[in-house]
Amino acid sequence: MPTMIKRTEVEQYIGHVCEPTEWFEVTQGQVDSFAECTLDRQFIHIDPVAAASTPFGGTIAHGFLTLSMLSYFSVSYSPFIEGFSMGVNKGFDKVRFVAPVRVGSRIRCHAKILDIHEKRPGQFDFKTEVTVEIEGGDKPAMVAEWLGVQMVS
Repeated sequence: MPTMIKRTEVEQYIGHVCEPTEWFEVTQGQVDSFAECTLDRQFIHIDPVAAASTPFGGTIAHGFLTLSMLSYFSVSYSPFIEGFSMGVNKGFDKVRFVAPVRVGSRIRCHAKILDIHEKRPGQFDFKTEVTVEIEGGDKPAMVAEWLGVQMVS
């Protein structure tokens, strides 16, 4: 169940550390589908035999596939302002791919709300620090500062 924020309590959520998301397993089928959609068919993503001889030891997810999973993860960690009608992605201030996500790995997202402010009446800009963790890994897959908008009626 998502956290609901009253408009009068928005400032209290600046600095809020959200609960980590559930684990998500990255499959070869997802990587192959992403490769087809983006036309990025580099062998390290789609050819398990050839990728086995690389330092990765097997196929890895595209960095942009990991990045795109933030939309999925955000539904479970994001607090929503009462009256929420829709959210819009504004982009990123920073994105770093730190460690590769091997196919078959499980990932999850950690998030911290860095800023929320009402830009216009009913339009709240969010800045969120997100980290995608690889289960059992000593480094995250990705860290980013994500910008988004919640429209509130």
